[in-house]
Amino acid sequence: MSQDVLFTREPVINKQRAITATRLRIHAGTCAGAVAALDAIGDDWPPARPVFVSLAGCAPDASLADWIAPEGAMMEIAASALADPACAEAARQLAQAGVPLVLSDYKAGTDIPTGMSFRFVMADARVQPTAIRVPGILLATGLSDPTGFDAAVKAGYGGATGWFFKAGQVTAKKLAPAHAQIVRVLNLVRRNADAQQIEAALKQDVALSFKLLRYINSAGFGLMCQVQSFRHAVVILGYEKLNKWLSLLLVTAGKDPSAPALMQAAIARGRLMEVLGQEFFPREEHDNLFITGAFSLLDKLLGTPMEKVLEEMTLPEPISDALLGQDGAYTPFLRLARACEEDSSEALAELTHALGLQPDDVNRAQMSALKFADTLEF
Repeated sequence: MSQDVLFTREPVINKQRAITATRLRIHAGTCAGAVAALDAIGDDWPPARPVFVSLAGCAPDASLADWIAPEGAMMEIAASALADPACAEAARQLAQAGVPLVLSDYKAGTDIPTGMSFRFVMADARVQPTAIRVPGILLATGLSDPTGFDAAVKAGYGGATGWFFKAGQVTAKKLAPAHAQIVRVLNLVRRNADAQQIEAALKQDVALSFKLLRYINSAGFGLMCQVQSFRHAVVILGYEKLNKWLSLLLVTAGKDPSAPALMQAAIARGRLMEVLGQEFFPREEHDNLFITGAFSLLDKLLGTPMEKVLEEMTLPEPISDALLGQDGAYTPFLRLARACEEDSSEALAELTHALGLQPDDVNRAQMSALKFADTLEF
C-alpha cells in the first residue's frame, strides 16, 4: 500500500475566477508509489472536472504504464524533466494511451521534444505569454493575490493555478444586510424556534427562501422528493439538517468575483472534515464538522473579520474555537483540511499521523470531498 504517499491540491482558475480543474500533487518517493496511491482512490475520484496529476518528490517513469487513468485525468510533466529520456518516453506513452498532458514550469527558451502536444502550459506569471512558444492554454503560477491574477489575465494568460484568491481583503466592520438575515434565520433554527417563527423570518427575504429551496433540491443532497416549501423542508430534513443547509447557504452568499472559487474550497473543507471525523465523533456532531470547514472561509466570503461574523452567530464552542484558531475538538481536523491546500506535504503528514489516520484514507477523503463540492452549483 501507499503508506508514505499524501495528496495536496490547488485549484485551476479560469478568467472568470471559477474553478475549472484541480491540480493534484502526489507527494511520493517513487513513481510506482504514486501510481499505487492513485489506484487506491477508486470510486472516490471526482469525475466532474479535469484533474492535473502532478508528481512531487519523484519524476514520471515507466511505472506510469501501470496506471489506468480515470476519466478527466491529465498528467503534468515538468518542462525540465523532459530532458530525461525515461521521462520523455513515459510522457509519450501516456499521450498514446489517450491521457492528455500538461506542461508545467515552462521557462522561456526551454527545448521541448518534437511531436509532443499539451492541453495546458503552466508558467510563472512573470514570464510574458509572448515568450511561451508551446501551444496550449496558458496558466499562470506563483500568484499571491487577485490583483496579480488580473494582471496575468490582462497580459494574455487564460487562467491560473493556486490559492491566490484566498488573499482577498476583509474590510467590512459588520455583516451586510443580506448576510445578516441568513444569520438571523440560522440562529432561530439553532435555538429550535417554532417552525412558523422561522418561516415568517424567511418570508421577509424572498430571495433567501428561493435559494434555500434550490440548494435543498440540488442533486448533491440526494433527497427522494422535491421540497416545495419551508414547512416541507422542516418535515423532511428536521432542524439539524436544516441548520446544515442554512449554513451552506451563508457560505454561498458572497458576491466577490472570487466567491465561486472560495465557496467550492470551503465546502470541500467541510466535507473533508465530516468524512474524516466520522470515526472520532458521534453522529450528531458530523454536521458540526462540516459547518466548521465550510465556515472557515466566511471572513473572505463575506468580507468581514471572523470575530465579527461569530459575534452575530450562535455556534457550538468547538466550532468557534476552531474558526478562531484556538485549541478545541475540531481544530486538528480544520488544520488538516487546510494542510491539504499547501505546496508541501510536511504539515499534512504530521497531522495525519498525530490523528492516527492512514494516508490512503486521507487521500480518499480529500477526493471524495472534491467530488461532493463539484456536485453543487454556485
